[in-house]
This record gives sequence, C-alpha cells and structure tokens, in this order.
Amino acid sequence: MGKPMATRLLQAGYEVTVWNRTRSKADELAPLGAKVAEQAAAAVRAADIVITMLEAGPIVAQVIAAALPGLQRAALVVDMSSTRQSEAQEAHTLLAAHGVRFIDAPVSGGVVGAQAGSLAIMAGGSADDFAEAEAVLATMGRPTLVGPAGCGQIAKLCNQLIVGGTLNIVAEALLLAQAGGADPTAVRAAIRGGFAESRILEVHGQRMLERNFMPGGQVKSQFKDLENVLIAAANAGLRLPVTELVTENYHSVLQRSPQADQSAVLLALENINPGQRLGDLADQLPG
Repeated sequence: MGKPMATRLLQAGYEVTVWNRTRSKADELAPLGAKVAEQAAAAVRAADIVITMLEAGPIVAQVIAAALPGLQRAALVVDMSSTRQSEAQEAHTLLAAHGVRFIDAPVSGGVVGAQAGSLAIMAGGSADDFAEAEAVLATMGRPTLVGPAGCGQIAKLCNQLIVGGTLNIVAEALLLAQAGGADPTAVRAAIRGGFAESRILEVHGQRMLERNFMPGGQVKSQFKDLENVLIAAANAGLRLPVTELVTENYHSVLQRSPQADQSAVLLALENINPGQRLGDLADQLPG
C-alpha cells in the first residue's frame, strides 16, 4: 500500500522523503523522485507532514518512537495504518506531549484503490489539523473527517465489519443457490443490479465461483480487523453477535491459509457443511 500511495504524492508534485524498515522497498521509489532516508528520524527531520502506513498498531508505535527524535515541533503525523482505537489514542497522547499533532486516517480500497488514488480515507483528529492535511490526503483518495483522534480507526472497523459480514453472506448465498439446484453463476448474475448488488458480490462473488483465493486482502488482515471490532465493541459496552460468528469463520480459515484472499471464508462455510462445495474447480491458494 505504501508504495502506490507515495507514488501518488510524487506525481502530485510533493517533495517526498521515504523510509522503510526494508531498505530495498524504499529504494524502489527513488527513480520516481523520492529521497531515501537511512533512518526514520532522518526521514522526518524536515517534514511538516509525516505519513505512516504499516502492518499493525505495535509496529506503528515502534516506528513513531524511532522517528520521534527527528520530528519538528508542531509537525503533523498522519497514521494511515489500521490499528486499534486505543493504539491511535495512545499515539496521539505521546505525540502531543512532544508538541506534535496527530491524525489517524486508515483507508479502504486496497492496492488497486491506492494506485488509482481512489481510497476511502477515514480521518480522526482536529478540524484544523484535517484542513491542513486534506489536500495531501486528497491525492490518494477521498478523505472524510469522522471525529477526534481515534475515530478514524472506529470508522475503518465499521467498514471492515460490513466487508467481513458481506463476504460471509455472499458465500452463503452462492452455496445455497447450488445446493438448491440452481446455477450459482446465473444466480449471481440475476441478483446483480437489485438491492443485493455490491462491490463484494461483484468482485469476491466471482472469486468464490472461480475458487481464486490468491491474496488480495488477506484472511489474516481481515481476522485482525474483526478482532479489533470486537475489542472496540466491548469497550463501548456492545455485543455484536453476527460479527462474533464472522470472526470465528475467519479464525478457522486463518489456521489453514492465513495469506489467502478474504473470499476464502467460503472454505469455512464448506467445512461446516460436509459434502457441499461451490463448483468443481480446483482451489487456487497461496503456497
């Protein structure tokens, strides 16, 4: 995700300095005009706006700690990773103590959205800080301020809750179509354009029919996000029974193929319905 996002910034004419824990990944951006820094602190030293895009909250905390000595007072850190709300709030508190501002701005849209500059960007922070960052964020997608620091992560979790749940429902619908004697491919075509139409039915419904589970958005990432949904719900005093079931389905696939595409939740459904399998094509799974 980081590479196409940085590429969009460079194409928009911004001066970009990059750093990655794996130096070779940062070097790929040098031919596009990026400056490559040796250390995180050196990368941020002259920056007014600092963007992080990392795997999970603990890694974000590590990178912020490494960058902290180089951050200018009043710099604006925008973390676009998907983390827990509490982790975003902790980053906000830590940076504020050093006079540094913070926005959590996780995204949805995947690598394709990052390449196209069409990411949904859900930002949590002050209105003034968002106004300062909005033009930069707009080069990568559609930014929306959803509340104070930490609320960007809540919005992303709402997104992942809907995505994860809908993937399960699409799998159930296609398997039901076949078990009931209908052609699942034709059923998918028939219901498209009605109220059941969605990007997930379009893209992941086709993946399920093809049994193409090569990684896009991965099972391990979806499971992590759904676990964070349940943590956020518990912190808010809520129980989300559908999400609990969906999370368990992803957990069962996680044990088998953590890097498979999230549409591989179909495998969990088939596992609890012995003798039922969507189509007769071979599974395409990462090694």
